[in-house]
Amino acid sequence: MSHKKDLDYLTISARIHAMENRLLNAERMERMIEARELSEAAKVLVECGYEELGQVTAGDVEEMLSKAQTQLFHDLSGAVGNRALLDVFRCSYDYHNAKVLVKGEALGVNQEALLLGGGRYAPQKLAQDYGREDLRGCSDIFRRGVARARETLGSTGDPQMADFILDRAYFEELTALAKEADSKFLQGYVALTIDVANLRSCVRASRLNKGVDFLQQVLVTGGNVSVRTLSTTPGAELGNLLRTGPLAQAAATGAALSAPGSGALTDFERQCDDAVMEYLGDGRRIPFGEQPIVGYLYARQAEMTAIRTILSGRMAGLDGDTIRHRLRRTYG
Repeated sequence: MSHKKDLDYLTISARIHAMENRLLNAERMERMIEARELSEAAKVLVECGYEELGQVTAGDVEEMLSKAQTQLFHDLSGAVGNRALLDVFRCSYDYHNAKVLVKGEALGVNQEALLLGGGRYAPQKLAQDYGREDLRGCSDIFRRGVARARETLGSTGDPQMADFILDRAYFEELTALAKEADSKFLQGYVALTIDVANLRSCVRASRLNKGVDFLQQVLVTGGNVSVRTLSTTPGAELGNLLRTGPLAQAAATGAALSAPGSGALTDFERQCDDAVMEYLGDGRRIPFGEQPIVGYLYARQAEMTAIRTILSGRMAGLDGDTIRHRLRRTYG
């Protein structure tokens, strides 16, 4: 990226570095886990900029997070001129909403309560446009993915196949947006997330004794490792295939757990997420540029996952050690 482009990010980078101080760090997470009451745990989030919860229920938590996510992108949209940079992190909510709408239609059930804010397309308008079969306000990739998923679910009745189609469209769009953003760092992040998704699919497929034909349906292109290579590599050999990259540890753990009934995937899943966080954490040390923005946006998504993990664990009566084991590496 040119020096001129780096300078374009000077002001917002300084703002992002200041905002990082309010992230849910390890110390704050520990206070949430150790709080005597659930309400006390939720109050820690006020320090991170979240609104105070009157009641701590699953629905209230999701509403709080949805508002915070929508506000985050609203606040940054005027400060970050590179829209594609933000859209990489917004479009996951659009594809979640697409899955909700497609499955709701197939079941004949209105599931609009499950729609999430924070995406590029307002949830209620998206639902209305979907009902009218008029998604002209959406991207070409999104429209094609929704149409194919809708048709496939209608003809086969298989929701998993519809999910595969939308996942493929999602990663195709991520790749296109990263290219549009003209950021090698962001492109590296997207390629790594595709590698993570494919590695997870390979391990799960191996545990279910699924073969090459199944993997070719679920694996997506755009990662650092080709679909052909992954689909023909036995699960037990995944560690050797990825032994030199950022996913080396996760691949080794996944390979050891690739046989049916070989144990829980908790450590493997955490190591996959930690590899992405480590990649983005390296960009945090860059004083100004797109790297701090990309890292912060991912950190906020990871923060919201941690909030759900801690509060849902507390609601379920899980002990502190169990909750800690489910948490991922923090940003920094």
